[in-house]
Amino acid sequence: MMKSIARRAAPSGTVLLQALLLCLSVSTLTQAQQTSTQGIYTCVDAKGRNLTSDRPIPDCIDREQKVLNPSGTVKAKVGPSLTAQERTELEAKERAQQEEQARLNEEKRRDRALLVRYPNKGVHDTERASAMAQIDVVKQAAMRRSEELVRQRVPLLEEMEFYKKNPAKAPPSVRRAIDEIGQSIAIQVRFIADQDAEIKRVNARFDEELVRLKQLWSMQAGAPGKAR
Repeated sequence: MMKSIARRAAPSGTVLLQALLLCLSVSTLTQAQQTSTQGIYTCVDAKGRNLTSDRPIPDCIDREQKVLNPSGTVKAKVGPSLTAQERTELEAKERAQQEEQARLNEEKRRDRALLVRYPNKGVHDTERASAMAQIDVVKQAAMRRSEELVRQRVPLLEEMEFYKKNPAKAPPSVRRAIDEIGQSIAIQVRFIADQDAEIKRVNARFDEELVRLKQLWSMQAGAPGKAR
């Protein structure tokens, strides 16, 4: 009876061994497939040793590593790993380059727009004159309004002459009218000053544009097919 049990137990041990061997084979095959897919890392470390691994090599973290195909050809190159400070500096440099490129692109866009709007100096001069004329119209209107207010105040001030010894006895309506006119005149004076400042600002803008436009017109005239 015991012999019969032993004979039946033997096959179970064999099956277990076979299962373990199968798992080991599958694991080895999987690892080999992953290595084949990822490639072989190789480098020369700081000591001059040729190192090879199926993953990035820690001893070569500060230098370039080559990733080889199973055939031995170079699949890729992995740059040296950066420290946190180096990454920060690299990112800052890349941002600065992107910002500079964006600035250059915007400058080119403005240049193209300027050339479309002002193909020659005559057009630019005409638009400057038009802008100045529009501001002058507004300024002249304010000056006329200011002069009118001054005229309106004259009879009121003459009336106040009767009360110069005691202005408090002057009719409230007269005093109020003088104050209101005085405030209106002050508003017009400030408005006229604003228009003078606007004239300077607009002239400065046209002067700045003209400097750049002269360069663009010159480059355009010298470009192939653009000479005039």
